[in-house]
Amino acid sequence: MTLMSAFRCGLRPLSRRWLAAGVAALLMLTGCASAPTPAPRPAPAPVLATKPVPPAPVATPAPAPRVELPPYAPLSEIATASAVPPTVTMLSAPQDIWDRIRRGLAMPDLDNELVRDREQWYASRPDYIQRMTERSSRYLFHIVEEIERRNLPTELALLPFIESAFNPQAVSSARAAGMWQFMPATGESFDLKQNVFRDDRRDVLASTRAALDYLEQLYGMFGDWHLALAAYNWGQGNVGKAIARNKAQGLPTRFSDLNMPPETRMYVPKLQAVKNIVARPEAYGTQLPAIGNHPFFDTLTIDRDMDVAVIASLAGISERDFRTLNPSIKQPLVMAAGTPNILLPWDNAKVFEDRLKTYRGTLASWTAWVAPSNMTVAQAADQVGMSEAELRDVNNIPPRMKINAGSSLLVHRSGARDRDVSEFIADHAKLSLAPDVILRKSVVRARKGDTVTRLAQRYGVSPASVAGWNGLGASQALKAGQRVTLMLPKAVAVASDSKPSRKSRGADGRKATAKAEKPAKGQGSAKTQAKASAKSAAPAKAGKGKRAEVKVANAGSKGERKKARKD
Repeated sequence: MTLMSAFRCGLRPLSRRWLAAGVAALLMLTGCASAPTPAPRPAPAPVLATKPVPPAPVATPAPAPRVELPPYAPLSEIATASAVPPTVTMLSAPQDIWDRIRRGLAMPDLDNELVRDREQWYASRPDYIQRMTERSSRYLFHIVEEIERRNLPTELALLPFIESAFNPQAVSSARAAGMWQFMPATGESFDLKQNVFRDDRRDVLASTRAALDYLEQLYGMFGDWHLALAAYNWGQGNVGKAIARNKAQGLPTRFSDLNMPPETRMYVPKLQAVKNIVARPEAYGTQLPAIGNHPFFDTLTIDRDMDVAVIASLAGISERDFRTLNPSIKQPLVMAAGTPNILLPWDNAKVFEDRLKTYRGTLASWTAWVAPSNMTVAQAADQVGMSEAELRDVNNIPPRMKINAGSSLLVHRSGARDRDVSEFIADHAKLSLAPDVILRKSVVRARKGDTVTRLAQRYGVSPASVAGWNGLGASQALKAGQRVTLMLPKAVAVASDSKPSRKSRGADGRKATAKAEKPAKGQGSAKTQAKASAKSAAPAKAGKGKRAEVKVANAGSKGERKKARKD
């Protein structure tokens, strides 16, 4: 073999290997340029031979895109950041209840001469402001809590200053009662029970709930707080009519534009004046007494009837202090079915709870009794085992009155009457009275021209009764001097049977007859007597001292000065 032949023989295997590698590289580049989506691989078939499988080709990654760098600029120095946090406004708790009220003032301000006048009136009477604010210290925290819970303006917490000088026992001449001065019908519409045993218009919790319900309702109706307050004082119907009149005349319908009574015209300015004094007392030379931003009383629930005296004793307070916080309770008994929640001073509430757990005495010595029929007070007292005087006193029954059937009376517990008062009686108890008229047989003489009807009218009785007592016709004529029998009230009865003397009788006896016929001076007819008895049955009006507490700020300025002095 020649050298050239040998060289060729040795080069052939090497060239074949290079050729195979080149072909493989070409195939790889072609696959990268247009690689189809691979189809799902079928399940592998059973391996029949052990022939080696060549490795799958590895794809070459695409070259990264070219990034254009910005022109060169020198780097700035990095400054060290401060570790002190930014300033944050801290929210502090209100210093007292006045501070809390100031933070929630949200009504539009009213600024006019009436406001200036009321500011001067209140600021010039520091003693009156002192008494009002001291009374309010028992109730303000609860009222502000309720107002904030409802997201209402805190000015509303000052409204009892205008309504009642914060006196829950206040009663107006129009029969509005309580700290929020609810009229009877309005109180009933807001579920304030009013009966012989209690008056929820005076209840601190119930009346506050009802007042805020009513004010929210009025604001929803008028969309303006000044109009809502006017409606609270004057009535929503009256305010609605005043707005309608202004609209019909093309006039504005704001509070200051409406035609309203003087009391309502002054109502919102009074509240604005009190608001201004509370907001800036130093500007008016006034110092408000400190009232802490904490509750004065705690609310406890009782599930059994309890005497007021027992509650006060267990709590370690006087009965007067108990009634100051629970003014709706009229009687010496707290009925669990009607008034399950009682208020006690905060510290004394815990004392009451602890002592009640170990108390083994009588909780209640009173209960309610319903009269089964019409009867006198003496008869009722005999049935319940009490003296007539005590029964009259505890149930406030005036003299010369009898009890009608269905009346609810507070009586001592004994025997079958040893149960707690039912919910129905606690909520609907009533005391119905009628004049207790005692009739006495009397004989009178008819005048010339009298008939049965005419004589009956003169003595205030019915003609039918006179006819029946004497066996006469109702329109029958009577002879002059004819004796007629009448059944008259004891005070009106005229005894004319006795034969007058000749001297007093005169020649024809007419003088004596006239005296016999005429009722005693000051007594009047039977009808008049019945009216007088009914009038005496009406509850006595509050004396001047009590009336001074009523709507002190709602009268004219002259009347206000009088009431402020009495208050």
